[in-house]
Amino acid sequence: MTMRTALALLAAAAMTGCSFATTIRENTAAINGSSDTIRTNTAAIGESTRGTTALVPALQGVNNLRTPLESVAALSPTLQGVASLRDPMTRVAALDMPMQSVAALNAPMMRVAALEMPMNSVAQLDGPMRSVAAMKPSLDAVASLRPALDRVSSLDVRLAAVADLGPQLQNVGGLREPLDRVAALEAPMSRLAALGSVLDRPLLLIGVGLLALAAWGVVTFLAVRFAIISAARAQPAGIGVGVR
Repeated sequence: MTMRTALALLAAAAMTGCSFATTIRENTAAINGSSDTIRTNTAAIGESTRGTTALVPALQGVNNLRTPLESVAALSPTLQGVASLRDPMTRVAALDMPMQSVAALNAPMMRVAALEMPMNSVAQLDGPMRSVAAMKPSLDAVASLRPALDRVSSLDVRLAAVADLGPQLQNVGGLREPLDRVAALEAPMSRLAALGSVLDRPLLLIGVGLLALAAWGVVTFLAVRFAIISAARAQPAGIGVGVR
């Protein structure tokens, strides 16, 4: 029994030693891994420290932004108002295509802007245009002449022939002064025309002639009678003078 017990103890000790050695190796490996991790972290911390050191000027610059940032913070109500414009701005953004179409009108609008002087001149026509508008009844009457004007337009060939008479019409224009003198004869021509109307009616002409003859006879009779009466009155006076 003693021998067996000793062998068992030796075997257990051997197994325990092997297990202990394995544990030591594993712990050593873990410690080495932890050391590597620590070295890596140390290097990372060093890099971070160097980066932080490089950021000191930037952080100082950020510190200098304190006053502007406080001013921006004071704009909070304004920024909230701008934020409330999100829906309107979204609707404005939806107008992208129409706005592009409007932008395409740049050249035509420039040409319209170049018409400022003519448009000002047209604006000065307000009074005359109102006067023309007041002529609406007359213009309506002229519009009612469309059939007649259509017939006039059918005279194109004849009017072209009249246009060919330009030289002759210029010669006629030279007759202005004689025609003015003829126009001055309007009153005598009117009387002559009245006489012509009388000549067209022979009976009236005969009646007028008879009346003229009767008037001439009456005047002649009265003249002779007055002459006889005057002679009769003068004759006794002459005889009385001779007797004396």
